[in-house]
Amino acid sequence: MEKVSENPLKNRNAADTGPGTGRSALMAVTAVFVTLYLTSNIMAVKVISIFGLFYFDAGTLTFPFAYMLGDVLTEIWGYRIARKVIWLTLLCNILLVLFTMVGVWLPSPEYLSETADAYGHIFTYVPRIVLASLAGFLFGELSNAWLMDRIKVWTEGRWLWVRTIGSSAVAYIFDSVPFVLIAFAGTVPARDLLLMIAFQYVSKLAIEAFFGTPMAYAVIGWIRRMK
Repeated sequence: MEKVSENPLKNRNAADTGPGTGRSALMAVTAVFVTLYLTSNIMAVKVISIFGLFYFDAGTLTFPFAYMLGDVLTEIWGYRIARKVIWLTLLCNILLVLFTMVGVWLPSPEYLSETADAYGHIFTYVPRIVLASLAGFLFGELSNAWLMDRIKVWTEGRWLWVRTIGSSAVAYIFDSVPFVLIAFAGTVPARDLLLMIAFQYVSKLAIEAFFGTPMAYAVIGWIRRMK
């Protein structure tokens, strides 16, 4: 029988929903997790160039922190809860596309045509970004949560940094490659696509290692003290 890591909050009273409880912490982490993904998808419309050598979308700056919270979800509440939050985030991304596109289609007064054009320019590109993000998100985040859970079993709950960085090192491959290809193929040269994939992978992993993992330690420690 497959061994599944223990959920440390499973024995909490389900009615215990006040401030400082496991359930309120789960709601807070889920809200920030979803917000970071939605923000990343909008920011990803802009491609940043550094010295004409390194290319990456602006969402790269916030994306690793969403992965960090994915690690927190898996570490504290287990893979099953993390998977539910991942599917919830998928639904929220779809809603983002649907309602922002409604805003594009609705008429605007002539004197605000410049604002309407800017809105349309951004949010008609967002569906492609979200489609790319959903592909990378499902492959990347689900593999990250699964690996995080497996490594926890293999290491018997020790070495959190091995779980956060190790799972992300694999998951970012499944995320960055489909995301860049779907989001930007045909709009940027092939050389730049390869540079974007390479730089996204390295920069996301670096942010995860130097900023995301210390934050994960802090958030996990805070939640466990609340129990």
